[in-house]
Amino acid sequence: MAHTLLDHTHDPARRSWVASANGHADFPLQNLPIGVVTPPGETVPRGGVAIGDYVLDLAAAQRAGLFHGDAASAAELAAQPRLNAFLAAGPEARQSLRLALHALFVEGAPARAAVEPLLHPARDCRLHLPADIGDYTDFYAGIHHAMNVGKQFRPDQPLLPNYKYVPIGYHGRSSSIRPSGTPVRRPQGQRKGPNDAEPSFGPSRRLDYELELGIWIGPGNELGTPIPIGEAGRHVAGFCLLNDWSARDLQAWEYQPLGPFLAKNFATSISPWIVLPEALAPFRVPQPARPEGDPAPLPYLLDTDDQETGALDIELEVLLMTPCLAAAGLAPHRLSIGSARHLYWTVAQLVAHHASNGCNLRPGDLLGTGTISAPTPDGFGSLLEISQGGKTPVTLATGNTRTFLEDGDEVIIRARASRDGAASIGFGEVRGVVLPA
Repeated sequence: MAHTLLDHTHDPARRSWVASANGHADFPLQNLPIGVVTPPGETVPRGGVAIGDYVLDLAAAQRAGLFHGDAASAAELAAQPRLNAFLAAGPEARQSLRLALHALFVEGAPARAAVEPLLHPARDCRLHLPADIGDYTDFYAGIHHAMNVGKQFRPDQPLLPNYKYVPIGYHGRSSSIRPSGTPVRRPQGQRKGPNDAEPSFGPSRRLDYELELGIWIGPGNELGTPIPIGEAGRHVAGFCLLNDWSARDLQAWEYQPLGPFLAKNFATSISPWIVLPEALAPFRVPQPARPEGDPAPLPYLLDTDDQETGALDIELEVLLMTPCLAAAGLAPHRLSIGSARHLYWTVAQLVAHHASNGCNLRPGDLLGTGTISAPTPDGFGSLLEISQGGKTPVTLATGNTRTFLEDGDEVIIRARASRDGAASIGFGEVRGVVLPA
């Protein structure tokens, strides 16, 4: 995955005239993610940029003549109600727009007087899915999650023989992907417990979340034309947080022999801001060395630059707010905190493998990394792991317990990329409240 060079837009010493951006947990000057918003008083969605506690109306900024040259062309694409054309434009367009946005927001910017009236409080804006998602593929790249789940079903062989050779994935349902804040209706389906003689139909009793990163595809590839591993980075347009809601009881009964189906496709939640690859450049780190005895990736998945810079140093946190915690005036319960560095496969490897058979990826397609779990229980990425399949309940500050999600529970996922010598950036949140079946 080609390494994105650092430039002045990453300088942690640079500040913005938007005061709330300085030290902002998610959206400082060094981030500038793109999304689709409806500002207050408006009815038509348009592209927007998050800066501190505000959102820049890109359509209004474009009309005001604040962009020039390549940046103007990129801004025209990014101002649309759907960002597919902007994603398709590739890294050069993203970089030109990013440089122009930085110049508009940096402290002392001469355009401040023209930009300031085009900012809207983020709390007053409605956020939408940023693109039309034609296809959605969910991978299984979190090896610790795969091990933990495998041990529950196959104690003697947690990982199947193909896991360390093939980036495992399945084709998901794009129609049920929703932005953060959209409630999730508890699914109904067939369930058959280990002691049940026959399956029954009804609400899922083992509703779960899965902590993932989402990967937005930018430029696509022609049908029949694979994407080489060394070029895969050019096809990645950005990142978001992703919650792959999962009905574990439906899943256990239906998944053999063809894999996930109704247990997964009823809802997927994503954070609505696209964090650009350029913003994450300071947080690229070497892919962790494979344990001794593991096979090397096959040549079509192996690239030296990708091994040196293909992992992402992003801290991931999952919180649970329940009706009982809310009634007691207590904070959400932290379920886990871990890192995206624990993924077994890099983003470039996922993209290259997906297209290796000639599958045509398209701008706006979304990939999920699969559940990201740390090696230790404090970083497990699902309740299936945390509760050991329901055997070890989570105890909340109120004394109430959870093995799986109950109606009224809200799952909150946050992420932050940080390291010495760089300004920390975040993704915003992805939230979802569980409604009764």
